[in-house]
Amino acid sequence: MKRRGFITAASVALGGFAAQHAAGGLAASDHGVPSAPHTPDPASWADNAITLAWLGHATVLINFYGVRVLTDPALFPRIGVDAWITSIGPRRLVSCALPPSQLPEIDLVLVSHAHFDHLDTPSLAAVRGRPAALMAKGTSDLLPRKRYSSVRELGWGESVRIDSSRGDLEVRAIEVKHWGARLGRDTYRGYNGYILRRERRALLFGGDTAQTPLFKSYRRDGPYEAAIMPIGAYDPWIRNHCSPEQSVAMADAAGARLFVPVHHKTFQLSHEPFDEPIERTEAALAAEADRLVVREAGDTVRVDT
Repeated sequence: MKRRGFITAASVALGGFAAQHAAGGLAASDHGVPSAPHTPDPASWADNAITLAWLGHATVLINFYGVRVLTDPALFPRIGVDAWITSIGPRRLVSCALPPSQLPEIDLVLVSHAHFDHLDTPSLAAVRGRPAALMAKGTSDLLPRKRYSSVRELGWGESVRIDSSRGDLEVRAIEVKHWGARLGRDTYRGYNGYILRRERRALLFGGDTAQTPLFKSYRRDGPYEAAIMPIGAYDPWIRNHCSPEQSVAMADAAGARLFVPVHHKTFQLSHEPFDEPIERTEAALAAEADRLVVREAGDTVRVDT
């Protein structure tokens, strides 16, 4: 990757001022992005189970016993600065596994922090239904409010119960090791992971995080049926993103049964080769291969409990 393109991608990944480096971002067409390897079929998912599908990057569609949750929606060919008819920033290397029109109506959107690859305003405006939105402190001003039934910011350790027509869901915001500024100077913006709980079952969404011992303390809130954890963008950003091995270790420390890797194989935001994060994850879980339930965009898993 050329230096200029790399700086553009890195600034988006880390919340830097992407517009300064994206002058060439509109030159390439958004057409021709390869399709995701798999296409989920959420209409077929049972409401008496937990089902997850990785749509790409940090976007996961979850049916949690009937309650439909979407994490960090990034649904379009590009992320970055919203420029009306497009976004100025990195182009996807693999399409989102479900376009907005094929999503079910969503009950809850979780946004971990304000970086452009996690808080994508065109995607948040395109989510179907009238969902509630839970966000990190100091980020709700970036949300297109007219499409949401409610908007709430959560600080670390704060919990809320979301009521929907399909049931209730308890969500708790947890501390991770990252940072939240969107444009470099707005360092007041927060960053979260989340614990989701319903029907005496729990899921852990790690958001974006570097290695931290914090996940060991979350074991008391488990056990977790699955941990959704980032595994990419660690070279050279290891101070803000964990390696695959560190990600697995943190999920283990939290007591997660299944491992759902995200934040890889979608955008070129760092130096590591496209397939390296998932290959290293597979090696880290070689002795427990059945725990690694998602590998490619569009992969779907029903969590049998």
